[in-house]
Amino acid sequence: MLQRLKILKCVDHLALTPRAASKLGCQPTDLLVGSAKEILSQYWDTNGVLLVVGAIGAVTRLVAPLLVSKEKDPAVIVIDANGMNFVPLLGGHKAGAENLALELAELLGGKAVITGHSRIQECLPLDGFGEAWGWERSGDSSAWHQLMVHQASGGRIRSNQYSGSKLWLNSEGAANSVGENQTHNSLELKSFTIGPKSIDTCCWHPSTIWVGIGCERGTSLGLLNRSLNSAFSQVGIAKEAIAGLISIDLKFDESALRALSKQWARPLRFFTASALSKVSVPTPSKEVESITGTPSVAEAAALFAAGEGGVLLMKKQIYRANTDEKGAATIAIAESLQPFAPQRGALHLIGSGPGDLAYLTHDARAALARCVVWIGYSRYLDLLEPIRRSDQVRIDGQLTFERQRCKEALQLAREGASVALISSGDSGIYGMAGLALELWLEQPEIDRPGFNIHPGISAMQIAAARAGAPLMNDFCTISLSDHLTPWITIKERLRGAAIGDFVIAIYNPRSKDRDWQLQNALDIIREYRSENTPIVFARQMGRGEEKIEFYSLGDCPVNKVDMLTLVLIGNSQSLLNGRWFVTPRGYLSD
Repeated sequence: MLQRLKILKCVDHLALTPRAASKLGCQPTDLLVGSAKEILSQYWDTNGVLLVVGAIGAVTRLVAPLLVSKEKDPAVIVIDANGMNFVPLLGGHKAGAENLALELAELLGGKAVITGHSRIQECLPLDGFGEAWGWERSGDSSAWHQLMVHQASGGRIRSNQYSGSKLWLNSEGAANSVGENQTHNSLELKSFTIGPKSIDTCCWHPSTIWVGIGCERGTSLGLLNRSLNSAFSQVGIAKEAIAGLISIDLKFDESALRALSKQWARPLRFFTASALSKVSVPTPSKEVESITGTPSVAEAAALFAAGEGGVLLMKKQIYRANTDEKGAATIAIAESLQPFAPQRGALHLIGSGPGDLAYLTHDARAALARCVVWIGYSRYLDLLEPIRRSDQVRIDGQLTFERQRCKEALQLAREGASVALISSGDSGIYGMAGLALELWLEQPEIDRPGFNIHPGISAMQIAAARAGAPLMNDFCTISLSDHLTPWITIKERLRGAAIGDFVIAIYNPRSKDRDWQLQNALDIIREYRSENTPIVFARQMGRGEEKIEFYSLGDCPVNKVDMLTLVLIGNSQSLLNGRWFVTPRGYLSD
């Protein structure tokens, strides 16, 4: 079990008790060996994750003396030795244990045992749901606890949102928590806020705030910290809403700025004087221009980073050194229309297989469990609907609008959300992976969210399995759609595949608007193959309407083929025996 977790990159360290470790023939050099109490104490860190293989009772007794608070305790998940049950023992919401248990269960083919009220009642876990959207939380822990108790008691809850995506409101969980379908009793109304300001005791903060900073050479870190805290207090902005710290590239080597970025855990960016000089600001300075080449640093930097539609919330304020400080700092604050937190977001390209959930891989299931937004063609999303949770939102797209779907998914991931972009079959085979990767690579490296491709079972694979063993020797796939590839190029590929004696899988063979290409393709292949070459028409593989038919190259009714059909054409050695299509591998006989 531990080896599987390590291979799948679910853990950073493996640990065993001395007794368990002694049973290993050869211990890995990086294996931690110690008593369970020692190991748990050593790695008991806020925001950490501890996966413990063992009995729940034993683990409960071990962690009990280590408990501090909901805000500071790590996520603790208990797993049985066979990987069948995943129990989030601690940190279900704040530390993300519930979501992680769901992901691990899908990845390893087990079951997440969730007993929390929000999951059971299909409500949003209000104190934890924002993290999947890339937001950060503020507010007193006791206030959040009271809000959750109020929710569990059926009390009325209102959300006040001033920034960030409102797609979360489309989820069933939101309707059960704050929407019109919410059931409630006579308890008083409680609320939480989503926005840059801490105007409520319970707040989620999308990253929409950009802080422009100018400073004298050698300005101390203490002064920068004091300046930022004072500026945020003056405007009433929560530091959790910061998207980034911005300055002019002349300050690239300013050590205090880099230390500030690390301390506040926010990206630090620099722009050229040429770029900043083009930004219109309320308080330009001739003196600043003579030194830096731009009439504004702090204001221009904040507005430039905020982008189109950005608003200056605080004009530049100058903060001078106290007796124990050095230098001077200028601070300006702007707000962008859209959040920006690519370091928290991720885009997952998921191949959903041919249709039935039985063909969805564990890796794809785990990725779907991780994502709060599912984007894809409506038909594909419908097939996955049985496993979508109440906190997850689907965005339905239409065929031929692939670029639009990719851009929308990438934008949400840049905002900090975990997004699933779904294709049928394998997303890397005539799916969305290529286009999504191209658009992702167009972004500056610092602007890129996480990017992961999760392979799926292709129509070609399941069609081959249904037909027999047609792909036992070299094969290729060719799409007959000339929307993106010129027909003259497709013809060259068909001829090359026929000359090379490849088994050929034909995708997108025939539609109402393209009713002649398949016949043309077969005519080309007939120049190099016999009339007896076996052909399979595989339609709607892995779905309720699945149908597979066998023909030969000389007797092939192309009018029975549509866009939901895959055509498999044998090579010169392929043969049909009854209903079994086989291409000999060429093994030598004994």
